[in-house]
Amino acid sequence: MNRFLLMLKHRWRDQRDTLRVVPDDMAARLEQQVALSEARHTGEVRVVVEAALPLSYLWRLGPDLTLQQAMRQRAMSWFGRLRVWDTEHNNGVMIYLLLAERHIEVVADRGLARQVPASHWDKLVAQLTGQLKAGDFEQGLGTAMAEVTSLLATHFPEPTDAAARGRGANQLSNTIVRV
Repeated sequence: MNRFLLMLKHRWRDQRDTLRVVPDDMAARLEQQVALSEARHTGEVRVVVEAALPLSYLWRLGPDLTLQQAMRQRAMSWFGRLRVWDTEHNNGVMIYLLLAERHIEVVADRGLARQVPASHWDKLVAQLTGQLKAGDFEQGLGTAMAEVTSLLATHFPEPTDAAARGRGANQLSNTIVRV
């Protein structure tokens, strides 16, 4: 896509779009899903829904940086900003949805990334992109949450020992970030 049209597309979107696509009631349901997910494992899950890439990311696009790479970099930026990497077992996961491109990124911290091959994440993103292109944002985010929950419960299950259960529980906020 021509750079001018791409910039126009991203500048056209703002937080009102995010609040329209993920209204308060949907955000509350997603936050409840995060809480239920985290009850099954020792990992932490964050969800970020952003209307558009900042202009600074779009200006850098060219032969050295594709739109795909820029979206991944933005997801990684949010991952760091929200301190998803700062968990006891390095098993935080962030689901990032960029509305302007109807694109999703799943960023897993090193503890889970060692357990799950990158190809698995790529396949998940490809599957979810179809739901997002169709405009089914809640179902797409719910599917992503279910897959992340399954992986975290498999590799980092909640301890069965009553003394260990709940230790370090809810290290990060469950609030859905909408920008």
